[in-house]
Amino acid sequence: MPTTRDYYEILGVGKDASEKDLKSAFRRLARELHPDVNPDDPTAEARFKEVAEAYEVLSNPEQRARYDRFGHDGVRGASGGGPGGAQGFGSFQDIFDAFFNGGGGGPGGGFQGPAAGDDILVGATISFVDSAKGIETEVSVERIEDCEGCGGTGAAPGSNPTTCSTCEGHGQVRQVMNTALGQMVRARPCPQCNGRGLHITDPCTDCKAHGRVRKRGKVPVRIPAGIASGQRVRLPGRGGAGEMGAPAGDLYVEVKVTPDERFIRDDLDIITEARIGATEAMTGTVVFVPTIEGEREVDLRAGVQPGEQIRLKGLGFPNVQGRGHGDQVVLVDVRIPRITSDEGLEALRPLAEHLAEAGDDGDDEGFFGRLRHAFR
Repeated sequence: MPTTRDYYEILGVGKDASEKDLKSAFRRLARELHPDVNPDDPTAEARFKEVAEAYEVLSNPEQRARYDRFGHDGVRGASGGGPGGAQGFGSFQDIFDAFFNGGGGGPGGGFQGPAAGDDILVGATISFVDSAKGIETEVSVERIEDCEGCGGTGAAPGSNPTTCSTCEGHGQVRQVMNTALGQMVRARPCPQCNGRGLHITDPCTDCKAHGRVRKRGKVPVRIPAGIASGQRVRLPGRGGAGEMGAPAGDLYVEVKVTPDERFIRDDLDIITEARIGATEAMTGTVVFVPTIEGEREVDLRAGVQPGEQIRLKGLGFPNVQGRGHGDQVVLVDVRIPRITSDEGLEALRPLAEHLAEAGDDGDDEGFFGRLRHAFR
């Protein structure tokens, strides 16, 4: 029975709605209310027909003009299969698009063909030095793989799958449905071959005709130089195997860098420390500092100040994208000895008369200022 509710109210649009607004509202409501989507709702079919009737009238400029002027009396017989009805919907394609996305599928996307393999995320722990220099390693991965026994066909060795007689190799069957709006075609995975398009008479005993098995194994991976903790390396196609004819997923390796008590990373720079005594700071000395390439000899001038930094060019991290390179920054840590006796204090007084308070170069920036620059 034709509805008596206002058509604009049914579609949830105003009387000034454009053709695009009407189509958008109809498609949204059609997806929500189609009986196939709501099998447990006895009112779904009636509500769906109500929406279809409203759109049928308002999408036709002549019918809409009569409806706007005379209401339902002006369009009696125009809906429900009467003149200008479902056959002139502009609209069968709109219905088809609303339910099947223009592709012959069912609600929620319908038949999509063989499923692609799963993406997989695993972790890899490496040392600080390896993160700076790069490393070839292996990760343990549990994933779906093509069955080695049958090569992924699902058929026992020596036999071959045959074309499914139900779907003729297409992997899907089409069902014609009679609705209030006419006939509609719906595609679904073939129940005989489960969408594969092939029939297996002699199944592989290793994979039980699935063509895939779950296995754990080692996968080699190159960790690039300069990578930071938490970054990921992507290996395309090394994830789970897809169904027959579908691509494999990707493998992602998330890197964790173990701390190294000798080093601190600051963007592309490496920070390390050189500890010297007060006498060495006053007279100058040579120290050996660790780097990612081994120990390096560094000359410290006489009068070097606490927190002063010496920059070793190019000994930091390379940019993982391939451009730029950091340095190694050596921070000087001057250890001041404790004076444990009055005699020791008296012995230092003559020396103090010959020392400048700010060092031999008059540098008065101070330790914290230099430290701030070191980590800018």
